[in-house]
Order: sequence, then C-alpha cells, then structure tokens
Amino acid sequence: MNQKFISFLAFLAFFFFLPPFSQAQQDGPPILEGIAAIVGENIILKSDLAQLTNMTAIQQRIDPRKDPQRYQKLQEDILQSLIDQKIVLEMAKLDSIEAKEKDVERALDQQIENMVAQAGSEEQAEKMLGQPLKSFRREYWYDMQDRLITEQYQQKLLSSIGITREEVVEFYNTYKDSLPFLPTTVKIRHLLIPIEPGEKSKQHAIHLLDSLRQRILAGESFDKIAEAYSQDPGTKNRGGDLGFVRRGTLVPEFEAVAFTLKDGEISKPVKTSFGYHLIQRLERRGDKSHIRHILIVPEITMEDESRAYKFASSLKDSAKTLERFISLIKTYSADEKTKDIGGDLGWIDPNNYPLPEIAKVIPYLKQNECSPPVKTDYGYHLLWLEGIKPGGKPNLTTHWTEIESMALNQKKMKWYQDWIDKARKNFYIKITN
Repeated sequence: MNQKFISFLAFLAFFFFLPPFSQAQQDGPPILEGIAAIVGENIILKSDLAQLTNMTAIQQRIDPRKDPQRYQKLQEDILQSLIDQKIVLEMAKLDSIEAKEKDVERALDQQIENMVAQAGSEEQAEKMLGQPLKSFRREYWYDMQDRLITEQYQQKLLSSIGITREEVVEFYNTYKDSLPFLPTTVKIRHLLIPIEPGEKSKQHAIHLLDSLRQRILAGESFDKIAEAYSQDPGTKNRGGDLGFVRRGTLVPEFEAVAFTLKDGEISKPVKTSFGYHLIQRLERRGDKSHIRHILIVPEITMEDESRAYKFASSLKDSAKTLERFISLIKTYSADEKTKDIGGDLGWIDPNNYPLPEIAKVIPYLKQNECSPPVKTDYGYHLLWLEGIKPGGKPNLTTHWTEIESMALNQKKMKWYQDWIDKARKNFYIKITN
C-alpha cells in the first residue's frame, strides 16, 4: 500500500481523479486523423490532449525532453481522465448539472496565474504552451466549463457517502504501519489591522490621476502614460489593457464605473481596495467590455505604519479573554473571510503556513493569550493560540479526525472507481495509437 495509498490521498485533496490507463475497446468505426479517442458520440482531439498535457506538465515541472517516459505516462493518464470526463458529462446532463459563467472565468484566471507562476513568466508559459495565453484562454474556456461540471457531479455523487466509527477503526488497524507521520498543528485565530495610507497620500494619488487624465484628454497616448505611471505590474507593460472582461470578474467599485462608461470615455479617479484608477472602456462586445486602466497606489508613510501599530496594540490590551478577542475581531478585523467566524484560521502546520512572518512567531506564542502585533504584507495581526495538536505517528486518540478523513477518502475513492468502471461499460470507447 504505502506510496500508492499516499498518492491517491493527494489526488483526493484536489478532487481530481485520474484512473489508471486501461486498454480501450478494439472494435467500432475507423479512427479519423487527429482524433485521440472516441467516447460514444463524443471525440477527444489529439490537439486538445496535447494542450492539456503541456499545461499539466508545466504545473508538475515535467520537461518532456529530459523525462520523456514520465511525460508519456502523464499523457496516458490525462487521456484516460478525459475519457472518464466525457462519460461523467453525459451522466451529468441527465441531472441538469451546469457551471456558471463567472465560475468558469474565475477558474480560468486561477489556472493561468498558476501556469505563469510555475513557468516563471508569461513568455515562458506561452512558449511551453505553444500559443499566446489569450488564445489558450479562448480555446480552453469550454474545457474548463466541462471540468467544473464534472467536479460538481463527482461531488454530488460522493456527498452522500459517510463512514462509521467501526470502519475508521478497521481502516486504522489495516493501514496503521503505512500511514504518514503527521506534523504538529496549532489552532490559531487572528485579527488584522491593515496599514492604510493617510489623507495626504490619498490626495496626492488623486491629483496625479487628475493630471494624467487631462494629459490624455489633451491628446497624449493612454498606452504610453499607463506604461510610465501605472503601478499595476500585470497590465502596465500592455498599456493598462485588461482585455475583454465580463461583469463579476472585477472588484465591484471598479465594475460600477467601468461598465457604465461610453466607448472611449475616461473616468475620474475611482477608489478600490487596490488604490485609485483611471478607467477607459474601449469597446463593448455582447456581455463583455474591453477595459484598460491606470493604477496609482497611495504611498504608505512611517506615520501610517505607526498609527496601525498603535491601534493594534491598544486592541491587544483589551483582549484579556478569548470571548473578548473574538468580539474585537468581529468589530475591527479587516479579514473579511474570517472576521464573521471569529478570525478562525483552523488547524495549521506552522512549517507550511503561507505567511512566513506568522509561521516564525508561532513557537513563541503563549496559549490562550493575545500576541503583540505581528507585521505581514497585509498589515498587523494579533494572534491567539487556542490549541496545540502533537504530530508524529497517527493514533486513534490524538488524530481521530485526520484518520477519519483518510478512511472516508479511501472509501470515496473506491466507490468512485467502481462507479466509473461500471459506467464505462455503457459507452463505446476507442483509443488511437
């Protein structure tokens, strides 16, 4: 079991099932040029298979020139997952499962951001994909829609599967020698006080944008001014161009102005959580608008930083109990994702926490006591260490929740594998060489 068992748990963490490559049926109509597989009345193109394989290779840092066997195995796994996706899609249609357009756009944005980050740059990502990111986005849109529908249907299928206490104990007794060691985890709550720019800095940003707007209205190039002044690193080298965007993909304050402008019109300075913007709509095409902008971020001064630190310190002095700390979080914390749940960050592994400043101070926190302000890129955090769970070799007393989760995941994986094996028998499948 060992590595194989740990691997399928990792796959489940991303809710992405890649069943093992299997032999296709050998009868049926002749295969057309450029088709990787036929699934019932659906086809999978070799070009689509190659594109998805290249994208996944980037994410997994697989170089086909250096590791051709691993790349070939990846392609085989992806082809089988595409076949299974076609099967699940057909089944999902019967249940009227749909993916919302905004969810597809959001998933595509995240996919492209991950590819660029892992490739190192947009240019390198485009080189590995063999096409511009804009073309990839356009061509991959419906594939992403299918993927989201597939995931939704998988979740629906598996949502009713539960596990009993006896099954957890049986799982543990069977696999206890193969279970991975668990890290020590801590339960943390936090209150975030952002470092806001002062009024002087805000007015300077507004006045600068007003002057840039006048220069553009007088005939200067929006592109050139955006390249020279905009502080949006993702668009400044493209003249501030955001491309064609739909409602629901940008922050509300930005959209409220961008989608009400006339073609060619330039807004006055618009405030968002990112700073202040000049916005221009170039063209409307159906439910999309071609938008570009110039971003100016107000400067943070030492005085601004000192003000945030002093306020965070005053809140620390008031946080004598956990109940009081939670009350302060709900009133003052700037973290919208956690403030309504009392700043709860859950059980975290300090060695893998994405904010290194917080990870470094965790060993020095006192349990059930508010910490001094801790600075990160987001501002100043007050932390509350609510509990510590020792790591090590899993046991039913200390790590029941983790073992229960592993056992349930294994049960879901086996159920899904059985389900997809039976479903395949209802479809004609042929894979080309």
